[in-house]
Amino acid sequence: MLAKNVGTIDRALRIIVGLALILGFFLNPEGALRWLYLIGIVPLATGIFGTCGLYSLLGINTCGLRK
Repeated sequence: MLAKNVGTIDRALRIIVGLALILGFFLNPEGALRWLYLIGIVPLATGIFGTCGLYSLLGINTCGLRK
């Protein structure tokens, strides 16, 4: 199992951005590039699971210090 590397504020922002993009997909049915809104699945998933593959590759961890 992957270690969590996305902190609380980062997770909340990812979930909000992901949901907003997915909502845009449904609210813009006539858009030519409407499918681009589905990119919101990525930040939504990383926010829900608390793990970001790119952060792992770059060695970034926004979680607080563990005691």
